[in-house]
Amino acid sequence: MPRIGGKNMVRLLLACCLGMLSLGAWAETVEGPKVVGETFEYSTGGKTYQGYLARNVNDDEPRPAVLLVHEWWGLNDYAKSRADQLAALGFVALAVDMYGKGQTATHPQDAKAFSQRVMNDWPTARASLEAAMAKLRKEPYVRDGRMAALGYCFGGGVVMNMALAGMPIDAAISFHGSPTQAVSSPQPFDGIVQIHNGADDALVETQALESMAQTLSDEGAEVRVVQYPGAKHGFSNPHADADAEEFELPLAYDAAADAASWQAALVALDRALNRDDAE
Repeated sequence: MPRIGGKNMVRLLLACCLGMLSLGAWAETVEGPKVVGETFEYSTGGKTYQGYLARNVNDDEPRPAVLLVHEWWGLNDYAKSRADQLAALGFVALAVDMYGKGQTATHPQDAKAFSQRVMNDWPTARASLEAAMAKLRKEPYVRDGRMAALGYCFGGGVVMNMALAGMPIDAAISFHGSPTQAVSSPQPFDGIVQIHNGADDALVETQALESMAQTLSDEGAEVRVVQYPGAKHGFSNPHADADAEEFELPLAYDAAADAASWQAALVALDRALNRDDAE
């Protein structure tokens, strides 16, 4: 390596300093997202629901909306944290309340009763979702047009049925969702449907999942089912292991499946909600 003399070293250091000054002149400092969450009330049929709305208050532009449907536990901190993540990524996220009055369950027996009540009365469930969507669309920070829905466990089943009912969403994304068909008369749906499922999920019947996927496809949906090897029910929820131990349930968190399914969901949301109408 050639030896750099004293004068040449000075010139080199001066050039580096000038380069850094030049770079500094072009650098831009911006403030990152500031996510704020708040209670979002809506009513229908004489019943009040208490959802959770998360958005980036540092963003002045209207953004596309995403409905998030909770697990069978109800609208708890986990569902709210997922809404916060979506808000930080540029969406207006509404974690809906499917049980009313913000009710949550702490024991599987109560969670099962709550979730079965909803799925056994789809017209009421649909009305609550439509009330949430109608109010959300009126907010000035929500961009007109497209909307998507994603859900976990019980919520995954809800969003699959939203697509099956032909509700006005552009994507339905399910994470370890229950493929129970609550819609009696499937309707056309030309949006994206992603179903992320653990290959070792003991709580999701393979035949029911295949039937749901086929019915959605028959109604015009772009359906993609992703099976994650070794993943069990609840693979996206870091609290799944604790619930499994406490209640002896076949649940387990799987970091790889969580990361891969989340990334796939974000790509689908971008396709569905941010594509150019001219394309």
